[in-house]
Amino acid sequence: MSDRPSNVNIPNALTVLRLIAVPVFGWMLLSHPHDGTWRTWTTVVFAVAIFTDFIDGRIARRYNLITDFGKIWDSVADKAITGMAFIGLSIVGELPWWITALILLREWGITVMRVFMLKYEVMAANKGGKLKTATQSLAITLFCIGLWRTPTPVDVVAWAVMILAFGLTLVTGVMYLIDAARIRRDSLAKQAGGGSDEF
Repeated sequence: MSDRPSNVNIPNALTVLRLIAVPVFGWMLLSHPHDGTWRTWTTVVFAVAIFTDFIDGRIARRYNLITDFGKIWDSVADKAITGMAFIGLSIVGELPWWITALILLREWGITVMRVFMLKYEVMAANKGGKLKTATQSLAITLFCIGLWRTPTPVDVVAWAVMILAFGLTLVTGVMYLIDAARIRRDSLAKQAGGGSDEF
């Protein structure tokens, strides 16, 4: 009998809920981009969705509900909701496309790499990645409110956080590439060593 936790648990349910929130959030942002009331509720939807990310991780660790499904799809859900936000903000003209393009290239490039790395090891999010997600989430929340309706000091803070998030996104991407190279090297070394021990 396996001691591994079932994939059917609260953390994974929250991850699925976050995935479902992606199209809802996207529709709200793009359908009424310059309506203050809609932007407020759009921000609430994003904030609640991203808050589930911090909750599901805590629950999973506290009650030993960490699963391979959660390790992979939790990250995908994060990138889906934040990716929709970056794209939406660029579509409505509130965030330069080059920022969105570089962030998405890093985010989905690393996600694809992590899928390929499954044959060696499941790469869970590292501390740098979690800090990056938190910073991105704060920046997006501030931008979702609508900088056209906030005081200048809030605009300055929002842009400062966005620039920080952009920098962390690129730096942590490089960190994941280094980790992947190490994992692959160690795995191949073990395979080579194991092969020589068989004879």
